[in-house]
Amino acid sequence: MDSDHDPLKTPSLRHKCSACYKQYKKKEHLIEHMRVSYHSVHQPRCGVCLKHCKSFESLREHLMGPLSKSNCSKIFSEQGCGLCLRVLDGPESLSDHQDICCITAPVHQGTSLPPTDLSDCYEEDRSDRGLGAIAIDCVMAGGGSDGALDICVWICLVDEDEKLIFNTFVQPQIPITNYRHEVTGLKEEHMRYAMPLKNVQEKVLKLLLNGESIGRLRLNGGKAKLLVGHDLEHDLDCLRLNYPDHMLRDTARYHPLMKTNLVSHSLKYLTRAYLGYDIRQDGHDPYENCVSVMRLYKRMRSLDHHRQVMTLSITPSCIQYVAPNLDSHSAKDLEKMTPDELYEMSRSNFKCWCHDSRRVMQT
Repeated sequence: MDSDHDPLKTPSLRHKCSACYKQYKKKEHLIEHMRVSYHSVHQPRCGVCLKHCKSFESLREHLMGPLSKSNCSKIFSEQGCGLCLRVLDGPESLSDHQDICCITAPVHQGTSLPPTDLSDCYEEDRSDRGLGAIAIDCVMAGGGSDGALDICVWICLVDEDEKLIFNTFVQPQIPITNYRHEVTGLKEEHMRYAMPLKNVQEKVLKLLLNGESIGRLRLNGGKAKLLVGHDLEHDLDCLRLNYPDHMLRDTARYHPLMKTNLVSHSLKYLTRAYLGYDIRQDGHDPYENCVSVMRLYKRMRSLDHHRQVMTLSITPSCIQYVAPNLDSHSAKDLEKMTPDELYEMSRSNFKCWCHDSRRVMQT
């Protein structure tokens, strides 16, 4: 009798991950995989086979890459949106969806954009739609003997409605040795209308605080605005500004928008890949960049993910809701769990922006 068909031979049991479908011979290996993979409902997921991916880049490879899954690739080519990577019900609904998903590029402004300062008249946002946001972009000239030192000479802020609320040239703290005119469009004459850096810092903080106290900002944000941008650390460093990490939304550091090896994409790539238009065709336009990062942020924020189950935790100092996770269970308990139960315990290693769309409970 052929040993491959021996009825007495017991097939090896494979433990399959419910999220990415990887299989393991031992349950302990599956458990370890769940600990380091950070699977959750917030990861990008294939609309055909429901496989979880680390980023939208890896999901794009799964659907459209040279090694894409044939069944998923076939269905996606007929019913999938190449921007948001959703799979629609059919060609007709796909066409209607693409009309909305593909956005027209903002009007290029360049250095002709007049100075704007609404910091004294911009109304405080008291809406209950969740955390409000402001997008920022800075233009850098060069300082130092070789012109390689970045100096912020132009700053632009827009709100969620893409309304320009602050736009000004910034007085450099050290002499400019390279205006980088080919990219910035700036010349020495533009600096005649520049605002002192200290004034810029005060006005930016006033817009971001939205009438909130510094203490509440550092605690949970309160009604202060989230700050949206691309490579925010660099912009804030050049502005010599500090803003709490939990209030930053950086498209260069957001895991789902990064490469599979967690290296940042350029804003130009993200705008083309997820919004459907090109930026920086003839230089660095801070208004165009602000609008683009705000659109990316709002698109990520609007994703509808299932809420995770939360349990009440009471300590002498506070009451908070905590999501149960793999570390809250013993190894013996984890061994008894099914793959689906292990997935329910798994948590993201990033804060999903979909949480920003929910109203923040004020304490």
